[in-house]
Amino acid sequence: MPGEAPQEFLDAIERLRTVRPRPEVQLEEVPAPQRIAPHAVALSADVARQEEELASGRFVVLYDPAGQEAWDGRFRVVTFARAALETDLGADPLLGEVGWSWVNDALATVDAAHEVLGGTVTRVVSESFGTLSDRPPTVEIEVRASWTPRNGLDLHLRAWTVLLCTVAGLPPLPAGVAALPTRRGSWA
Repeated sequence: MPGEAPQEFLDAIERLRTVRPRPEVQLEEVPAPQRIAPHAVALSADVARQEEELASGRFVVLYDPAGQEAWDGRFRVVTFARAALETDLGADPLLGEVGWSWVNDALATVDAAHEVLGGTVTRVVSESFGTLSDRPPTVEIEVRASWTPRNGLDLHLRAWTVLLCTVAGLPPLPAGVAALPTRRGSWA
């Protein structure tokens, strides 16, 4: 992060560092996009259980102290989540709607107030041929969403980790149950 970053942005990043996702989620700070906004921070995550990777994604916070009209604010959250699915789900006509409902549900679960929400749900069906024909077909879902946060960025990062775990097929944690700290460490 540049030394001249505004205090509002630095405070928001500190709130992000307080997030402790469930143990299956490994967060890591990665290089942020440079040309979209004057200030940005990016995290990548992998969701794994018993050494099997279930999902991956990115969470990017953009900040423009002057604000951007399209964002209707100074901050913008941009997210991506991807996971493999069972092959028969690739033909489900409701997969896109279900994937988008996961975004809305994740934001609602942690009361992440937001505006200007938009995104896409993409299904990727891969079939192999020729010398690769012995590989079975695969299906992946990709959920891309962005929104303008209206409360603490920590809530929005939590919402995204909920989305990532949902895409990965993990059941939600019951109300009142806190995730135990991971042994693999934290991005903070």
